Amino acid sequence: MTTPRILMCPPDFYGIEYEINPWMSRARGSTPERARLQWRDLYDTLVKLGVQIELMTPQQGLPDLVFTANAGLVFGNRFFSSGFAHPERQRETPYFDAWFAEHGFNVEHLPAGTYFEGAGDALFCGPILFAGYRIRSHAAGHLHLGNVLQRMVLPVELVDKRFYHLDTCFCPLAPGEAIYFPDAFDAYGRQVLASHIPKLIPVVEKEAERFACNAVVVGKKVVINAGSDRLAEDLAKAGYECLFVELDEFIKGRRQREMLDAAPRWGRCGDLEPVIRLRFSARTSPQER
Repeated sequence: MTTPRILMCPPDFYGIEYEINPWMSRARGSTPERARLQWRDLYDTLVKLGVQIELMTPQQGLPDLVFTANAGLVFGNRFFSSGFAHPERQRETPYFDAWFAEHGFNVEHLPAGTYFEGAGDALFCGPILFAGYRIRSHAAGHLHLGNVLQRMVLPVELVDKRFYHLDTCFCPLAPGEAIYFPDAFDAYGRQVLASHIPKLIPVVEKEAERFACNAVVVGKKVVINAGSDRLAEDLAKAGYECLFVELDEFIKGRRQREMLDAAPRWGRCGDLEPVIRLRFSARTSPQER
């Protein structure tokens, strides 16, 4: 089996320096030492699961570089770089592009003016690429990816600003299986998900607000934010084991998983976001997912 690889960036310069989503508050701020401890706990948990961690160098003035899942989408040896909606995050792109180029990926960009926020809004479940749009990414960008990759892309509209990226309200577990927060999608989006994913496990609002969907999946292990007990019970019934990691410091900035997994999800083990998946997980190949 192939060893899952995930890209992470230490939170040396993480903090709430601006406000670009409903969760961010400069007045509340963050606690740097607590953030570092929580990041390390997540790192150690993934290493114990057999994940190979790749690290980016933190950059002063780029607090959200820690959320590597938004860097872009990885498919094979191709890296489709994000076109961030907010200027505050657009400054991250040269660093992500440089990292992927230095590690042997072909860096590609979507058409100019197209907003696309990587694995935050584009997730494979089986052979289908599910793509969130409206709040951060353009549907046109996802359709462009479908044409380039020759894969089916199903755009789903996000209607709740609290869940501004697809990976905050939807997480593939395996081909044909996923968890999701239904109210983050419009009625048509819910119908699309139900029509193409036979086993959908709903997440209750209280746990969705703790970004329970922003999980990292490694085989039958699911790393989720502490406080997601109801979801853990439902996943156990489906044959998965949950590992809890406290990541409340990163919820202040957006979500936990994004710190973890940028790889487009390179296949996506699951995701907690201070990471970016570099390769497809040990479970499946791009075609199988």
